[in-house]
Amino acid sequence: MKRAVVMGGSYAGLFAARVLSDVAEEVVVLEADDTIGADGVGRAAPQRRQLHALLAMGRAQLGRWFPGLTAELVAGGARLGEGDAVRYYVDGRLKAPVPGTRMLGVTRPYLESAVRRRVAALPNVRLTTGQATGLVLERGRVRGVATAAGEVLETEFAVDAMGRSSRLGSWLEGAGWERPPVDRMRVDLGYATGTFRRGDELGELTVVHSGPGPATGYQPTHLEPGGLVAVEGARWSVVLAGYADLRPGPDPEEFRARMRRAVEPLRTVADVCEMTADVTTYRFAESLRRGYGRLGRFPGGLVVVGDALASVNPVYGQGLTLAALEANSLAAHLRSGADATEPAWGYFRRASAVVGAAWQLSTTADLAQPHVTGPYPPGYRLLRWAGDRITEASIVDAEVGATYLNVVNMMEHPRALTRPRLLLQAARALLSEAGRDTL
Repeated sequence: MKRAVVMGGSYAGLFAARVLSDVAEEVVVLEADDTIGADGVGRAAPQRRQLHALLAMGRAQLGRWFPGLTAELVAGGARLGEGDAVRYYVDGRLKAPVPGTRMLGVTRPYLESAVRRRVAALPNVRLTTGQATGLVLERGRVRGVATAAGEVLETEFAVDAMGRSSRLGSWLEGAGWERPPVDRMRVDLGYATGTFRRGDELGELTVVHSGPGPATGYQPTHLEPGGLVAVEGARWSVVLAGYADLRPGPDPEEFRARMRRAVEPLRTVADVCEMTADVTTYRFAESLRRGYGRLGRFPGGLVVVGDALASVNPVYGQGLTLAALEANSLAAHLRSGADATEPAWGYFRRASAVVGAAWQLSTTADLAQPHVTGPYPPGYRLLRWAGDRITEASIVDAEVGATYLNVVNMMEHPRALTRPRLLLQAARALLSEAGRDTL
């Protein structure tokens, strides 16, 4: 194609631009936010200062599309944790270590600015400030992107990377097309991130994740759910989360008090480390996904990525990884020989597979919260029962724990948790644990 236009310069938009740089003579990234500076993230991302997780699959895709970037980030102060440096707790119990586990400790601004530099350095990519205000559609396909400045960027291919607030549905409806159906699940989540000076108080520890599990009915009855990550700048980034009336606030003393009700590593940081920035809060009302692939007709030369396509509960850390996997879906679609000016059904089919996996994992877990009232997926009770047993067994059995982590890290589909062999292994582990408790 001659020119592709990406509407939005977020993490998802940058990944899409990288993919398109292989097939387009020119890629224009249209970024509405003109405040992007040294940190690489603009005000258009309200959750930018919150702790973000780059799951194992996300780190793999980062290496695929931006070779050497992980090493570059680590050289600049990010931390790559392995083995015992990565800890997962369920109901306050430390899970069995899984050999080969690796997690990257990095803030979103630092990560996104590095990706933006790589994309901006591509010879056929141009990042420009401007706001997309509509599409020019002729004969059933995209011909241009209209901007707030009154300009029309002619293009053969457009990418909606405008986030949850994307108005693409309204644009399509105004042009005589259908709006996409939208799936929603209200979760009423609140979370807060605090930043602390990091010394040697926790040694080589890099990542801690702690959450409630089956033993407490997934309720924070005696431990605060949260996590910490060693990030660049010799800092700890600490996140606390809560649903409904248990959402954390911005008060630093309250934040420390809640940390002291969490697992030991968070208590240690609360007791000995200096807080170096204000506590920032964010509220996430609902998960949603837009079913563009379920429409009967759709303009040619148009795809949707990132939160504009689907936005799931951020407590599971899937957002950045989903963006990368959607870029993979776009690359696979274009490599398949599909005509880029025709409706991108092949892309939406591939993207819906990865979005569906993330949606299943997050919403099944969210339905364990008493204030979340559905909709319930088919077979929910079986999924919940199997998930509870797998979660319990993953605490004591490394083999079960490895599959559990692969699913959480989006390396495997959630259906892996219901394989008969894994359920049998989980049953053996739980019976063995029950025998030890009896003795």
